[in-house]
Amino acid sequence: MQSYTIGQAARLLGVSPDTARRWADAGRVATHRDESGRRLIDGRDLAAFSVEVAQSGNDEDEGSYTSARNAFAGIVTAVKLGDVAAQVEIQAGPHRLVSLLTREAVEELGLEVGVEATARVKSTSVHIDRT
Repeated sequence: MQSYTIGQAARLLGVSPDTARRWADAGRVATHRDESGRRLIDGRDLAAFSVEVAQSGNDEDEGSYTSARNAFAGIVTAVKLGDVAAQVEIQAGPHRLVSLLTREAVEELGLEVGVEATARVKSTSVHIDRT
């Protein structure tokens, strides 16, 4: 399972590293330390927390989340696999994006809850890149 530093988590949540650190210090999201002493957040924990933050409409955000060229960097919060098609949800700061794609594409990209990914939006299509 992928883990994220406080700085990476902050970027995915659309907040400053100080805000993410305060949330971790307050126990709002669980952390653990790696062999060099850095605090890390498990990808599944970060995915669940990102949904919680987005649904709460938290006022602690120190800036608004913006995308450049319609690219929304975030974390995969849900994957629903069918026989041929799949549905992938990404939480990118306060934005929840849902994309329908082939099951094969999901498997090739290795998309699962807790994985960092980028949703690229063009017109009515959402394309997902694993980052």
